[in-house]
Amino acid sequence: HTIKLLAICERTNQGVSARVHPSLVPNDHPLANVNGAYNAVFVEAENAGSLMFYGQGAGGAPTSSAIMGDLVTAARNRLLAARGPCESAYADLPILAQADTVTRYQIRLSVTDRSGVLHRITEVFSTHDVSIETMIQAPREDRAGSAYLILTTHAGRERALAATVAALEALEVVQEVTSVLRVEGF
Repeated sequence: HTIKLLAICERTNQGVSARVHPSLVPNDHPLANVNGAYNAVFVEAENAGSLMFYGQGAGGAPTSSAIMGDLVTAARNRLLAARGPCESAYADLPILAQADTVTRYQIRLSVTDRSGVLHRITEVFSTHDVSIETMIQAPREDRAGSAYLILTTHAGRERALAATVAALEALEVVQEVTSVLRVEGF
């Protein structure tokens, strides 16, 4: 996986979910290879499948070119008494609260390395009805009696995932929640 800053907008049965955050993206996903001053828009459409639009999106020349294109379009529309783009048919769909979006998390913990710790941690997940997809444990070489625990969840509501992380932070066997990242691109 690689970490990418994503702006995500998706239509669900309940409305539209819109959010911006750093996310883990699989290395074989097309967005994983967008670097530098380049931007991409990745679209998954029911009838068209997966599409990606890619190009320079930051810096002096690309930005000024985009602004000039917008100004020329506005001037042309004004001269021809034409209207610009209208609202889409989706304008009336409700915007979902961040807590209601569905996502996956990768949670990295530093924990006390002793028996019963995994039981306490999985109890927290169970209490909040969050399912663990994968788990990796490795001893910490820099801190005796400690281990790193990396857990990836199945998809769940942001509200339940955030409550799980808060409860993990309160456990005495958890020394530190070292990172929490959303996982996208599956």
